[in-house]
Amino acid sequence: MLLLKEGDKAPCFTGLNQDNKELKLSDFTGKKIILYFYPKDNTPGCTAESCNLNENYDELSKKGFEIIGVSPDKITSHQKFIAKYNLAFNLIADTEKEILEAYGAWGEKKLYGKTYMGVLRTTFIISEQGYIEKIFQKVKTKDHTHQILAEMGLL
Repeated sequence: MLLLKEGDKAPCFTGLNQDNKELKLSDFTGKKIILYFYPKDNTPGCTAESCNLNENYDELSKKGFEIIGVSPDKITSHQKFIAKYNLAFNLIADTEKEILEAYGAWGEKKLYGKTYMGVLRTTFIISEQGYIEKIFQKVKTKDHTHQILAEMGLL
């Protein structure tokens, strides 16, 4: 269940990216962040979402955005995912689900009548000062860039 609201201070986080390099929210102070949480590398929806952001990376960068993806996959999985799709941004391996939980992106899901714990696909737009500007809980995986830019009034 999402407890964060637009206007809240974004929870600080530290995680390892695909290069085993530590990334912290504070590393991006002064930059607008698209922080997106997705279930699994190389699955149809996650690939569509990541590739859509990647295809629009230059436009998003020109508008001042840094893109960071987070999933519970391991670093080696992220390395393969980035190499396969030539992704231009960082992916954090949150194998312990600490960042997912801090952002309310880990929770109860239902599929075919069964309940289980998993990643709740969610995107947060974080301001240059570290506040949550926008939360997307109904992500349009194939057109996420347009969805973000439209909601942020940047089209």
